[in-house]
This record gives sequence, C-alpha cells and structure tokens, in this order.
Amino acid sequence: MAQSRDYDVDTLYRGEKPEMASSDPAVRTETMRILAKRITNGDVPAGDRTYLAQLIASRTGISQDDAQKRVDNVVAQEKDAEAKARQAADTARKSASAVSIFSALSMVIGAFIASAAAALGGSLRDEV
Repeated sequence: MAQSRDYDVDTLYRGEKPEMASSDPAVRTETMRILAKRITNGDVPAGDRTYLAQLIASRTGISQDDAQKRVDNVVAQEKDAEAKARQAADTARKSASAVSIFSALSMVIGAFIASAAAALGGSLRDEV
C-alpha cells in the first residue's frame, strides 16, 4: 500500500514541465499523512482537499481546478484500492472458513473409520 501511495503522491505533484515536479520531502510527507488520515476517517475533509489542491497548484503550475481534479482522482483511486483490499480479505476469510470446516469434517470421518477398523480388527483377533 505504501508504494501505491507513493505513486499517488507522484501523480499529484507532476508539473507541466518535469523540472516543476515537487521533490520536497516535507511536502510529500505531509501529503501522505493527509491521504493516510482518510483511511481512519473514511474520507479527506473538504479543508484538507482544498489545501492539497492549493499546494499542488502552487508547486506544479497547474490551475486550482486541475489540482482539485487531481486530488479527487487520487482520493477515488485510494477508495477503490481499499474496497478491493477489503474484498480480497473477505474472500480469504470465506475460503479459510470453508477449509477449516472441511478439515474438521474429514477428521471426524477419519476418526469414525479408524474406530470401525479397530472394532473389526478386534473381532477378527478374538475369533482366531
């Protein structure tokens, strides 16, 4: 997830010219913290979105509207990534549940067969 967020921050700060791209670590770190806060709150607050758009516009030379679109796109991408991760975790949970049920069932069947084989073997031993 961290590499994905690095890429998202890179896309936010792409300038019209490559030399305009922001490489200031403090700005990038602040941006990552704002985006990470979205995970705990569920969304980026309007004030943070506006602040990010202003920061991006000033660092890249694009218009405020284009910067706002970039912020909205990145937030939407992160929401999609989170939804996919939740779906994958849910699928894994369901699969693990099914495997554990089938394992328990096969152990019960194995125990029954072992008991039946022991009883049959004991009765054959007693006959001889």
